[in-house]
Amino acid sequence: MPILLSLVVWLLATPAAAASGPADACPDWPVARAERELTVLERRLAEWDDAYYRRGESLVSDDLYDQARDRFALWRRCFPEASSDAAVEPPPPRAGGALSHPVPQTGLAKLAGEHEVRGWLARRDDAWIQPKVDGVAVTLVYEEGRLVRAISRGDGRHGQDWTPAARRLPAVPKRLAAHGSPVLQGELYLRLDAHVQAEQGSAGARSEVTGLMARDTLGDADAARIGLFVWDWPNGPTTMGERLAGLAEMGFTGSAALTHPVDSLAEVRHWREAWYRGPMPFATDGVVLRQGGRPAGGQWRAEPPDWAVAWKHPPREALAEVRGVEFRVGRTGRITPLLHLVPVRLDGRVIRRVSVGSLARWRELDIRPGDRVAITLAGLTIPRLEGVVWRGAERARVTPPDETRFHALSCWRPTPGCEEQFLERLAWLGGQQGLDLPDIGPGTWQALLDAGLLGDLLAWMALDPVALVEVPGIGETRAKRLVESFALARDRPFAAWLSALGPPPGLELGEDARWAGLATRSAAAWRRRPGIGPERTEGLVNFFAHPEVQRLAGRLGEAGVEGFAR
Repeated sequence: MPILLSLVVWLLATPAAAASGPADACPDWPVARAERELTVLERRLAEWDDAYYRRGESLVSDDLYDQARDRFALWRRCFPEASSDAAVEPPPPRAGGALSHPVPQTGLAKLAGEHEVRGWLARRDDAWIQPKVDGVAVTLVYEEGRLVRAISRGDGRHGQDWTPAARRLPAVPKRLAAHGSPVLQGELYLRLDAHVQAEQGSAGARSEVTGLMARDTLGDADAARIGLFVWDWPNGPTTMGERLAGLAEMGFTGSAALTHPVDSLAEVRHWREAWYRGPMPFATDGVVLRQGGRPAGGQWRAEPPDWAVAWKHPPREALAEVRGVEFRVGRTGRITPLLHLVPVRLDGRVIRRVSVGSLARWRELDIRPGDRVAITLAGLTIPRLEGVVWRGAERARVTPPDETRFHALSCWRPTPGCEEQFLERLAWLGGQQGLDLPDIGPGTWQALLDAGLLGDLLAWMALDPVALVEVPGIGETRAKRLVESFALARDRPFAAWLSALGPPPGLELGEDARWAGLATRSAAAWRRRPGIGPERTEGLVNFFAHPEVQRLAGRLGEAGVEGFAR
């Protein structure tokens, strides 16, 4: 007999989900569909770019932005005939400012993985590594040891005047004791205490610094929260060693202490892991590799050079396509939406599904197959839905189950539509919180239900080896073990049996508690019990008065189970 395991909306046959497959594969779309999908993503990328480059706002994390742009580039390669109608230009330049950088801010190209790091190192014999501080870039200009200008990165050639705010920062020296008139480039960062990037992520540090520097007035307390990491001295000495020594003499000891020579991929990997998983005073989003000997600042351009590159940390967020939406009904009737995803890799794990949490949240987000969502790992292990990144151009209708049909006292039998909640009741009954039956799990209950042997919650108590051996997948040996396990249930104590039936949580039993006394207890008597308020009272009264519960209790009494006999 066909059994509905869950109330599932599998929309794999619809156009919105027809593209499901490996995340890096070309979608199976007609050209018209590809043009619509490219246009939708084009508009989202343009929205993010405008906010970031024009207004200084990050509407999406770097991880998601990079993955979205990579996805767009893939789709353009997959559908060249569609790209002319939906073409995204490279990111626009950042908004500049009134001040010119004396030396352009170059930015950094990103290495894709260890093979590219190995290749970059192989072409150099004077490589150094620094943490890639997750903050906001700044140029500091000193004349005769006195700070005269602080310039935001802007478009790399021009930036905004941050001098008044920079002079408020204790981390930025107003005067230098030596080295004449250096031009320094670095990162203003939010000071964090023993920050572990692998566990805490960037914690919004960059955005907070941006907001603080944009204030008309910056108080002493907020100014003290901002640190400075100097990552280069464009008009300084020609060798890295001399530059680091000079920076230390200026007082930038932290920059010098966190810049190390590296000769091999193993060394790079060591520092990257140490800074990713160990405590740091700031957020980081990777490491920077620099060639010690590089051109003088006068030759720099506002574009990524070949003598400095970034290797970012593993992404903490993954962009995932929704393949289908499943609505699982739990033992208490709670409906939990579950998203089935095109598999994506995140921190070494392959993620195929993620819970939305509640039906109310699913309705708020309105997630459907074809949408792209952001996934993180909670506690480094459990996939967590962060939100919708963009919606597909074609979205199929999704109809959730009727909430009014399922509740704490529904589905005591496997009637049509009740199979899933009924199975959850069986799993609870046989699990550790109930009868703790050995060799019996959800798969066993499913097999027995599929075979038509479970008409109600206690039908298994009457099964014998002859009936069990007829169930597909259950041979004579296993049938014997199951009968032995079922037999153990009769000797379980009353408290275990009562818990197995699934009363409202928090029910505490006295030593003399029996079913007859609990089932006849009045609402007033329940309210007199410690910790039981009106809502729990109503739940307990309804549970013990429910006809199906009373029928099951009568069956247990007839079977001689402790506490149920009259």
